[in-house]
Amino acid sequence: MATILIVLDQYIAGLNKFMGSVAYLYQINCSPGGLPKLPVSKAWITFNGINGDRSRNRVLHGGPDRALCLFSFEVLKALQREGHTVHAGASGENLTVAGLNWAQLKPGDHLKIGEEVQIELTSYCEPCRHNAQWFVNGDFFRISHRQHPGWSRLYARVLSEGRVRQGDGVWVETLPKRKVK
Repeated sequence: MATILIVLDQYIAGLNKFMGSVAYLYQINCSPGGLPKLPVSKAWITFNGINGDRSRNRVLHGGPDRALCLFSFEVLKALQREGHTVHAGASGENLTVAGLNWAQLKPGDHLKIGEEVQIELTSYCEPCRHNAQWFVNGDFFRISHRQHPGWSRLYARVLSEGRVRQGDGVWVETLPKRKVK
């Protein structure tokens, strides 16, 4: 099974390079509440997040500025090399993205996912104690932006709704620079 996933990852990455994107949607993750979020092959993204996805704590998670949670496939792999068992969907992210320079992303950046969905990154996601199970010695602060910049999940607001599919291209959209008066 692992060999099939590696070949599929290589095929999708090659297809996206051919189509003009090196970054792609590695996995879409949903849950009726709680962790881990489980993979789905496609989803409808609304202004409130992924249709059918829920969070247990609606005060800390969700709302228009935290409609989606994103994480990096490459960061997950690096964490696994450190001995952590965290994997795609385990830390509660809705979208696991591969091929982006994750450490360079910041709140205010815009991403396009597939043909329809546009999002704006809004904030770094504070790690939650429910993530402790995936980390050596329960050190879930390993994905804290304050302690380890570039290793955190990111929240996003949805600017344009639509369908996403596993393997869709992901592009960082360059915003026009404002003229300083």
